[in-house]
Amino acid sequence: MNIVIIGGVASGAKAAAKVKRLLPHASVKIFTDDTHVSYSSCGLPYYIQGNFNDYTSLLVRSPEEFKASGIDVFLQSKVEKIFPEQKNVLVRNFETVELVPYDKLIIATGASPVRPKIKGIDDFENIFTVRKIEDGINIREKMLKSKNAVIIGGGYIGIEMLEAFSKNNVYTHLFERSSQIMPTLDFEMSEVAKKRLNSIENKNFELHTDSMATEFIGKDGVLTGVITSDGKQYECDLAIVCAGVKPNTELAKEAGIEIGETGAIKVNKLMRTSVEDIFACGDCAEKTHIVSGKKVWIPLGSTANKEGRCAAMNVAGVYCEFEGILGSMVTRCLNTTIAMTGLTEKEAFEIGFKPVSVVVSKYDKVAYMPDTGEITLKVVADKITGLLLGAQAVGSIGADKRVNTVTSGLIGHLTVEEFSNNDLTYSPAYSPTIDPLLNAMQILCNETARSC
Repeated sequence: MNIVIIGGVASGAKAAAKVKRLLPHASVKIFTDDTHVSYSSCGLPYYIQGNFNDYTSLLVRSPEEFKASGIDVFLQSKVEKIFPEQKNVLVRNFETVELVPYDKLIIATGASPVRPKIKGIDDFENIFTVRKIEDGINIREKMLKSKNAVIIGGGYIGIEMLEAFSKNNVYTHLFERSSQIMPTLDFEMSEVAKKRLNSIENKNFELHTDSMATEFIGKDGVLTGVITSDGKQYECDLAIVCAGVKPNTELAKEAGIEIGETGAIKVNKLMRTSVEDIFACGDCAEKTHIVSGKKVWIPLGSTANKEGRCAAMNVAGVYCEFEGILGSMVTRCLNTTIAMTGLTEKEAFEIGFKPVSVVVSKYDKVAYMPDTGEITLKVVADKITGLLLGAQAVGSIGADKRVNTVTSGLIGHLTVEEFSNNDLTYSPAYSPTIDPLLNAMQILCNETARSC
């Protein structure tokens, strides 16, 4: 059997490794237009920051290691067209063009950074996006020679890059066009994060919301500043554009593969597309939200790995269903952990639930313990049924474990009343006697029709 995989970062590399274990005698080929395969793009901001100095730490598996297990990796090899009727793909590698046959095809083409229409965005060499290994290397090299930076976008990558620049003494202006940083959060939780960041003593950054860059300016091809929507000008030695990403679906569209309502490739629970013997997984594929049941597109490395595994199993004839996602996410910026799962209150209302919520701020451990921090939690439920819908947390490093606990409740479709009986661990070094999460649930229970 000939198995061809297009793309080799998270889902593609995972699919290749899994399918080769299941079908050891199959021919498995990965084609990627990248210069590397199987790496952690999520780790790029931490490499740039200097948490580790060798970028090869981001590489999960080399082409040579794939080869040793019987998988052929073709770097800088762009698949230009899929011919579903003939069951082959057209591959261009430098000056060579060839048709490669397949019995089963897995599309794992990922996503690409959005480049907003800002005047001058393509005119200067020191304007970057954060996606590939080379991006990380080039940004770190430039950062270490810089005094001022600009970040366009206040989402996950934006605030991770803010931490990287701040810790390297680069004065940074972050611009977010919406009214809040971290737009995936409900507004009041975003404000908690913003307040915590702004409370840092001697901070070397400024957060600008309701503000957007309208023009990059420079001299002799080198960026020197940015002009914003309010007419102000800010000096900078480099700029990072993190205005979101979009799924790479061009190949699929041209091959007649159905695109979903979210703009990503439509797949079923087996990761099958609308065309026989073609599967799709990772950031290029549409997902189903477990709580709402709606189609969504939320690109995450953890999801990509799970989808790659599921696609591989079905390619190999081992039945596997991928039920969907909760959109669970976590990140860190300086003194603040930000995490969320499920639906925000705003999303729940838009979908048609009758959401109620509670926000509590509590210590993350018993007050007499050293290094005690504060966590602000927001939990959302449906008023009529009491069904748990989602949670967000901002604060000390323990914020993520509270959100991770909620994910199990969402998977199990628990009500707030049912979740309130959860037997969470307790020790003064890890939580108060009543954990902030249970405290929030107890309060929220009184807001639903199924009061505890």
